[in-house]
This record gives sequence, structure tokens and C-alpha cells, in this order.
Amino acid sequence: MNRVEPRLPKGMRDVLPQQMVLRRHVLSLLEEVFAEFGFEPLITPAVELQEILSGKGGSESEKLMFNVEHEGGKEQLALRFDLTVPLSRVVGQYPDLPKPFRRYQIAPVWRAERPQKGRYREFYQCDADVVGTASMVADAEIIAMIYTALRRLGFEQFVTLINDRKLLAGLGAFSGVPADQVHLLHRAIDKLDKVGIDGVREELAKAGVARPTVDRLLQILRPAGGAPPDLAALRCELKDYPEAVEGIDELQELVSYLPALGVDPSCYRIELSMVRGLDYYTGPIYETVVEKPRIGSITGGGRYDGLVGRFANRPYPATGTTIGIERILDVIEELQMFPRLLGQTSVQVLVAVFGELVQESLRLLTELRTAGLRCELYDGADPIGTQIRYALKKGIPYVVIAGPDELAAGTVAVRDLGSREQTLVERAALASRLRESLTAAGR
Repeated sequence: MNRVEPRLPKGMRDVLPQQMVLRRHVLSLLEEVFAEFGFEPLITPAVELQEILSGKGGSESEKLMFNVEHEGGKEQLALRFDLTVPLSRVVGQYPDLPKPFRRYQIAPVWRAERPQKGRYREFYQCDADVVGTASMVADAEIIAMIYTALRRLGFEQFVTLINDRKLLAGLGAFSGVPADQVHLLHRAIDKLDKVGIDGVREELAKAGVARPTVDRLLQILRPAGGAPPDLAALRCELKDYPEAVEGIDELQELVSYLPALGVDPSCYRIELSMVRGLDYYTGPIYETVVEKPRIGSITGGGRYDGLVGRFANRPYPATGTTIGIERILDVIEELQMFPRLLGQTSVQVLVAVFGELVQESLRLLTELRTAGLRCELYDGADPIGTQIRYALKKGIPYVVIAGPDELAAGTVAVRDLGSREQTLVERAALASRLRESLTAAGR
């Protein structure tokens, strides 16, 4: 049989058991935070009808979809590119769900985009959304939840950027850009950090924006001296543009709730040049960036009051965020932010096999598992030294050995692979002693 070279498609990756320890730790913590904020879990299928996904994230998202085919299939299917569109379908399909509906979902999504550092074609998203309320309190709670989750993960240098799509639309009207070309304005604004003021000025000129208007727009987007935007003054200047005024009012209300929710003022700011790419956002938008290292955004979201209505008999206001687990893991690894006591494996105890005493090892294994310990039996007849080296390589903290002498005396030898010390423990007390040691070590 010809050998097939083992390799992965571009943009895909395996997550090996040792890497899964950190991943599971992060996902577990995020689930705890979601639950603390009153969100409940949801599962939706990886494959959706193309008609559900098409046209909901703009033409750019449609280009990123992986279409799915199978022999004899009559439905046009595609892999989901995010979790927001499936949520909107669920709300429309199950109209009796209690509103507001607060859900979180942690699941893989797929995008046919160019792979790069921190960006993969298959990756996990962690989403939390509130459907059925137009209150800015819901948006403020989303930002507070992001802050709580990142703080608990150990992040210190991050900031959540906040803007409003209504304000951006008002700036489009203020600049004189036709409504059907306002996306060009947004695209130019979104590049401010990448191409600088001169680059944006050039792009806005190409979009037909007059030079004086370009200069004023850039002053609005980037006030002199890096000062925060003066929303009250901007409201007066844009008073003839109702949509812009509504967006400013939403921003002011949203930000006013954040201190009461315990969000550190240094971890959020109004950023008028932040756009967010998907077309379905209708109000406040937010994006969190890690300032060191600069790996890009690790959360993103906003209000999308129009999307759910596409699948329901009535419109539903909605807001939420996605937390980019892959980028968060990259940052944790780059900054070596691993919890001090986080191990390399979920296995707590290796039960060694001594000669022909397999049956006794199995009984001991069962006793420890019954007591709630996570145990592995060494599968083989190798010398005890080889078994201990195996446990060391995997990062298993304890090896227990029940040889003929220990069985005769009613004891078990416990090897602590951290201290390299070995002690004899009464078999009846073994489980409790191991549990105490593991608890003390945070394992």
C-alpha cells in the first residue's frame, strides 16, 4: 500500500493533548464568566443552508464561505462563518423563546481567507448575545463581560474600542458621500491605523469627498494631541444629521453605565475610526485590542437590530460579542501567561504495572477512579523506571506502585514526580492523601 503523506490543508491545525490543557482552561473560564452574566448555552449545526448565510454579512463574507457538497444532495449548503447568523435563525425559528434571550455559544467556524499569524481558516468563536432588548444597558453589560473575562484570564494591557454605526452613517451624510458609496468612506476610515492620515486623505479624495470636508473628518476622527472625542461638541456640529445625533446619544448613554459595572476607565475608549467589517451592525460596535503584543483584535461585536428580523415575523433588537479564542491563546503563549499551576495533562495519577500483578493494578486503578481521581494505567510490561519516565514526559504529577511487598503490607508506594520523593501510604488512605496533595498543588 502506498504511503500517504500526513499533512494538513492550509489554515488548519491540530490541537494536541498538551495544548488542549490550556485551551480547556481558557474555555472553562469563559463559560464561567458567560454564566455569571446570565447567558445560557446553545448548540447549532456546523452546516447551514446557503440561503441562510448568504447576504447576511455583506459580499465579503459570502466570498469567505466554504460551500458543502455531497453526492445526491439537493440542498445548497455551507459551513457557518460566524455564530451570529445561526443565532438569528434560531430566534426566528423558535419564536416562543423567552425574551430577552441571552445565549452563549462556543463552537468552530470556517472562513476561506488567507491564513496568517493569529488567523486560521478553522477556528473557535466564543459568542455571547442578548436578543430582544434595545436598551444600551445590554451593550454596556457585553463590554463589562469582555472586561471581566480578559481580566480573569490575566490580561492587563488591553482596551475595548467603542463606536456607533449610526454616527458613522451620519459622518457619511456630513461628508456628502452618496448613500450607495458610504461603504467606501467606512473602508477608508477603517484603514487609519494602517495607512495613516495621509493615506486616508488620499482614499477619501478618491471617493469624491471635498478637501475641506476631508480635513474636518480627519479632525473628528483623530483629535489633535490624541484627545478623546468631544461628543457634546460633535453633537452640536452634526445637529442637522439625526442619525449621527442618535449614535452620539447611544454612545454617551452606553459609556455612562460602565463605571457602575466595574469597568476600569483605562480599558475602554470611544474610537470614531473603528468601523467593524460586517454590514449587519446598526448601532454601538466594539472591538478589543491587546496593546502588547499588537496581535490585532481579540473580541469584536456590536448591535445588529436588523439581522434577526430577516428570519422572523417581527424585528428583534440584538447585541453581542465574539471572543477570538485562537488569538487569545496566541497572546497567552507569547506573553507566557500560563497559570502557574496549570499542568501539561489532565491525568493526575499513573498507576504502574508491576510484573504479573496486572489484576492488582486494575483494582487499584478502579479504587482511585471511584474516588474521583483522574488516572491512567500504564499499558505494558516495561520496567518501573520506564513507566516513571513516561509519566515525566506527559507531566503526570504522581505515580503509584503496588508491588508484592506493598501488597503484603497493605501499602502503596507514591512517587511525587515534582519533588522526586517516594513515600509509602496505607492503601485505605491513598485516595484521600493524593487528593490533598493535588488540591495543595492546585491540580
